Amino acid sequence: MDLSIKNTTREQRKEIVKNALAISITGTDFPSDKVLKIVKEYVDGISEIEEVQKKIIALYKKGGEHNG
Repeated sequence: MDLSIKNTTREQRKEIVKNALAISITGTDFPSDKVLKIVKEYVDGISEIEEVQKKIIALYKKGGEHNG
């Protein structure tokens, strides 16, 4: 499935993010404000899903996911 901004509506992107966040918090803490800000970039059509994924992985690798 093509999840690019040009092939999804804002509502579809919200659902994609909602589902991904639901899976990600299973057994863990709620995502930080930084993570939520990054995924909002995809919902708002600013950053493609691949870029969002890279940003979140980089954030977790440097340990910044719990710094709100």
